[in-house]
Amino acid sequence: MNAVTVSVRDARAQPADRLWIQSVYRDYLDDLNPGTGLFPALGEIGHREPDQIAHWFGDPNSYPLVIAKGTEPVGFARVVRGNPTTPRPGADYRMAEFFITRARRRLGVGRIAVELILNRFAGRWEITEYLRNTDAVRFWRRVVGGYTRGKFQERIVNGEVHQVFESGAPARPV
Repeated sequence: MNAVTVSVRDARAQPADRLWIQSVYRDYLDDLNPGTGLFPALGEIGHREPDQIAHWFGDPNSYPLVIAKGTEPVGFARVVRGNPTTPRPGADYRMAEFFITRARRRLGVGRIAVELILNRFAGRWEITEYLRNTDAVRFWRRVVGGYTRGKFQERIVNGEVHQVFESGAPARPV
């Protein structure tokens, strides 16, 4: 069996990473809540995709990341550092965005990327997904459950599933 070589890098380091995220952003929006129409075209609500991405890259509490398989970008994530003024004051970090291209799904890439991200940003996490996005709910329950060995809290509020847990790099053998 071939090992999946997955890495996660800061998308601010290379302009090409930001352009790649912009090139797949529409696919990400289409996947957020399939079939519900919950996410209209950004232009309809006064936002443009480049403005949205610019916000990610300009916010000092935001960490835009590119997920790569080998050298090929195959996904992105955005981690947001929590602070007392956020709606989630108990979380150090939350996964604000997470996307793996359709061609690279169900190959273990997403799970490995999540583990790398959680280990990099050790602390109290909250991950939220729309209850009606059953694929996302299933993915996050499986990944968070495996990562934490079942030691997480989950609640459903206003049509969203919230997983709360602690992360940290695994203990190194002495």
